[in-house]
Amino acid sequence: MSVPAPFPHAFRAYSPADFHFPLPEGHRFPYYKYAGVRDVLRPHLPVLDPPALSWTDAARVHDPQWLRRWRRGEVDRAEERALGLPWSPDMVERSRRAAGGSLAALRDAVQTGWGANLAGGTHHSFADRAEGFCLLNDAALLTRVALDEGLASRVAVIDLDVHQGNGTAAMLGPEARAFTLSVHGERNYPFRKERSSLDLGLGDGVTDREYLDVLRRQALPAVEAFRPDLLLFLAGADVLAGDRFGRFALSLDGLRERNRAVLGWAKSAAIPVVTMLAGGYNRDHALTIQAHASVVLDGLDVLR
Repeated sequence: MSVPAPFPHAFRAYSPADFHFPLPEGHRFPYYKYAGVRDVLRPHLPVLDPPALSWTDAARVHDPQWLRRWRRGEVDRAEERALGLPWSPDMVERSRRAAGGSLAALRDAVQTGWGANLAGGTHHSFADRAEGFCLLNDAALLTRVALDEGLASRVAVIDLDVHQGNGTAAMLGPEARAFTLSVHGERNYPFRKERSSLDLGLGDGVTDREYLDVLRRQALPAVEAFRPDLLLFLAGADVLAGDRFGRFALSLDGLRERNRAVLGWAKSAAIPVVTMLAGGYNRDHALTIQAHASVVLDGLDVLR
C-alpha cells in the first residue's frame, strides 16, 4: 500500500525567518511575523530556507559600487536612517536571503504556475539608494531576470502595499515591457511619490467596499489591458485597520477577497504569479501573521 505524499501539490514557499540580525530594543521592524507566518503555513506546504541572492544577480538592477559599499559596511548614518535599519553583516545577509527567496519563487512560478516568498516585496529600494527597510528591490530584479532570460515577454507588478512602490516605479519606468501598478495611500509614506505605469492613490480610512471597487474596476482591467505573461503580486497586509503605519480600514475578510481577486485573475489569464508579503505592522501581531499567511492559503485554494 502506497503512502500518500504529505502535500498533494507541487507548490512550496521560502522564508528567511531563521536569518537574524541585531536590532536596538523596541525597534519597529516586525521580526516576529516571519517565523509566525512560516509556522502557520508549514502544515500546508513545504517552507524552505531561501538561497542568498548572488551579488552578480543583485547588480542586474543595482549599482555595483553602491552594492560594494553595503557589502563592506562603508555606509554613513544618513544611509542607515533612510533604510531604517542599522548596518551589520547579518542584516545584509538577511536582505540577500529575502531577495533570493523571491528569485527562487520566480523559478518555481515558471515551472508550476505559482511561487511564494514569505518575505520580500522590498519596493522602496532604488538602484543606488535604500529606503524603508528595503535594501534590494526584488520586484525590479525579478522583472529584469524574467525579461533577460526569456521567462516572460511582458511583466506586470501589482503592488497592493499601503505605501507606494516608489523604488520599483523608478527602476522599471524606462522598461516598456513592464507595467507597474500601485494602489496606495495618497497621503502616506513615501511623501515624494514616483510615477508608476498606473498609480491609484486613495484617501485615509478606505474600507473593503471602496478598495475592492477600485481593484476590480480600475486596477485589474489595467493589468489585463497590458496583457502580461508574468504577474508579480506584492500582497501587503498594511492595508488592514489597526496597522501602525497604514491609514486604511480593511478587514481580514476584505484583504482575503483582494487576494482571491488577484490570484483568480492570474488563473483565468493562465499566467504564472509570484507572491511576496510586503508590509504589515498591525498593532495586533496575530492579525498580521494571519493576514500574511492568508495570501498563501488563498493561493493554495485558488491556484491548485
